[in-house]
Amino acid sequence: MTQLDMARNSVWRLFLTVHVRLVERVEQDFKQAGLPPFEWYDVLLALKQAPHQQLRLSELADTLLVNRTNVTRLVDRLEKANLLQREACKDDRRGAFAVLTEAGQSMQQQMWTVYAQSIAQYFGQHLSDRDVTVFQQALSTMLAAIDASERSD
Repeated sequence: MTQLDMARNSVWRLFLTVHVRLVERVEQDFKQAGLPPFEWYDVLLALKQAPHQQLRLSELADTLLVNRTNVTRLVDRLEKANLLQREACKDDRRGAFAVLTEAGQSMQQQMWTVYAQSIAQYFGQHLSDRDVTVFQQALSTMLAAIDASERSD
């Protein structure tokens, strides 16, 4: 293994560590603000951005990059909190939509207010303009390569 390989492996580990620590910080900020867990935010945002603010559960799982069982459990919790509701799919009796409620829209906005502050405090303020450009280019290149690889599989 070359020095460059070792450095890349070290950067990978550092990237994972920073990600976990940043998410933990956001979780703490949500908890201190009396808001739901971090994982709820992605569901609420995905529904907010979806056409008619609804997604089939399978589409929601794909959007969130989690398996269907985990999405079902997560949707159960958000439905119990009245942040979304399930609606039967008219053309597929086995299918169901998760539909954002007004309370869910409001909660997503409350969470975004805290989330945006956390991003600025723990992430954004530590990056120079050059860092942002390099980071964006590197991550975009990696994502494009992953997407191309998945399309060719």
